Amino acid sequence: MQAEEYLNSFISYISVEKGLAKNTAIAYKRDLESYFEYLKKHFLTLLDITEEQIMDYLWERKLLKKSAATIFREQEAIKGFYKFLFTEGHIRQNPAAQLKSPKLEKYLPDTLTIEEVDKLLSAPDLTKIKGIRDKATLETLYATGMRVSELTELKISDVNLDVGFTKCFGKGSKERIVPVGKKAVESIKNYLSVRKKVTEGNPVGANNDFLFLNPSGKKISRISIWKIIKKNAQISGITKEISPHTLRHSFASHILERGADLRTIQEMLGHSSISTTQIYTHIDKKFLKKQHKKFHPRG
Repeated sequence: MQAEEYLNSFISYISVEKGLAKNTAIAYKRDLESYFEYLKKHFLTLLDITEEQIMDYLWERKLLKKSAATIFREQEAIKGFYKFLFTEGHIRQNPAAQLKSPKLEKYLPDTLTIEEVDKLLSAPDLTKIKGIRDKATLETLYATGMRVSELTELKISDVNLDVGFTKCFGKGSKERIVPVGKKAVESIKNYLSVRKKVTEGNPVGANNDFLFLNPSGKKISRISIWKIIKKNAQISGITKEISPHTLRHSFASHILERGADLRTIQEMLGHSSISTTQIYTHIDKKFLKKQHKKFHPRG
């Protein structure tokens, strides 16, 4: 079934069975058509989407200066649509089930300070094999700004430690090249020297080229990376609610503060639109004022 067929079925359902007003049904149809265009533009699949990706869409609508009322209605349309698909058995999980109504600002993840990042990256216990792996995982996330889904798919053959670059496959399987800093390179080298021991005796398949492994010898999962971050945040005394996306956001904010331009950050983060990158530019006002004073001729 094509997206248009799903949409027509949903509109028929809300009009006939739910009894929504004609104008509401027309607005929902228009909202969902805009959403479908966004998915197509970003090489995303209607039935295989995450809550985070839906939030990216709503953020883009906010950046396009859509009103709060419009964004609320669009969000309700998307929630209702995925609930319908789930109820009808077209999807196994509803990605919009936990989508909350929208003070969208709260979805912007906290940024760690450079000092907090240092504490987090120093937390893993390097006397233990898993600690060496966890250190390399955290260093790679912060050094590259990768999405957690990209990190789990990272292969040894993607990483060139001699030149300090890695290939990365983002949304729509689009390839990009991302620099890897020397501290991350050092951590990855340390991890590679003990990688086989991470599997606790379970054999690593000859064709298993995934860089980060779990104890079963398979590629590390997104959930495992979340747990690594939560565990080491607790060890380092960080009380903020953080996730893998927090390190991505911190990466972008820190290099922006140090002079990187938005286009460069866009390329490294794998954003197809510069408007998405602007989400990552919420810099402390004191920093902006300091930069203005330093560089403006009449500052």
